[in-house]
Amino acid sequence: MTAVTTALTLDDVHRAISAHGDNPSAFLALNSGNSYFSVPGLDGVIVYRTSGPFLVQFGGPFTPADRAPELLRSFVEFAAEQGRGVVSVQVQQNEVGLYAEEGFTVNQVGASYAVDLARFTLRGTRFMQLRNKIARAARAGLTVVEGTLREWADGVAAVDRAWLGSKGEHAHELEFLVGQMGGPAQDHRRLFVGLIEGEVVGYISYSPAYGSRPGWLHDLSRRMPGDVPGIMESINQAAISTFTAEGAEWLHFGFTPFTSLVPETESPNASAAFGWFVQWLWEYGDAVYPAQSQLAYKQKWAPHAVLPEYIAFHGRAQAGGLVHVFKAAKAV
Repeated sequence: MTAVTTALTLDDVHRAISAHGDNPSAFLALNSGNSYFSVPGLDGVIVYRTSGPFLVQFGGPFTPADRAPELLRSFVEFAAEQGRGVVSVQVQQNEVGLYAEEGFTVNQVGASYAVDLARFTLRGTRFMQLRNKIARAARAGLTVVEGTLREWADGVAAVDRAWLGSKGEHAHELEFLVGQMGGPAQDHRRLFVGLIEGEVVGYISYSPAYGSRPGWLHDLSRRMPGDVPGIMESINQAAISTFTAEGAEWLHFGFTPFTSLVPETESPNASAAFGWFVQWLWEYGDAVYPAQSQLAYKQKWAPHAVLPEYIAFHGRAQAGGLVHVFKAAKAV
């Protein structure tokens, strides 16, 4: 068994996630800074980062379903050879049984949200506030265009600086569980920018989504601090119109931790104590991650699918494993 960090190309990883991934966030596997594990002769890859005593795995094994147990088992052995444990995040519902059979404790840790573009509409009273925000942004002079990062690099960088500055002097950018701008996979992404008087005031980056609900992932989104409402909503609506005209099927809003936690979607072998802890983080963990405000934005679009996502600990569940997930993402 070998961790193939240098032999695997980004194209190899891209092929694996597009062929075998049913995780709407799978494209994040291509982020700079990730490591990749594979077994010679076995089609597939595991994506991970090292954090303290853990290898933090992103998503499930990107491999044919009948080879997933072998690849996951080999990865656990690879971690053990280093004296490390494995914690896996954004495990999908159809992978819960796989992880349980391989000795993992599995708990729901949040959910992702998706809109069926064939059914999406802004008509009706439930979207009145959203339509009003979009109209106010238009009255403020906002226009939305699609372009490339090369075209809008200076404006995007200015938004990033202002956005990060508004978060406080100790704020830093998240990684791993969110997308990135730039890097070798940038040409696969779509960029929509909002302009007022020719200046970039906000942007949203969209990544391809594969699997049973193909389409696009609403990924990195930022705006200039200010009083103009509806900037992000206007950008996203313009992107939805474009994607729908192109025949895209789904728009995914990505993973939000600590949300949509209900008994019906909990894992059969979940840790009750860890489940209580995740519920506590939903109510009081805003300093760790602003889950409630993130969910509020996603619910504005009335998602048609709520997809539970899970965290899996090899062995027993432990809060330290979750801490290292967030350390790998630079959230703490």
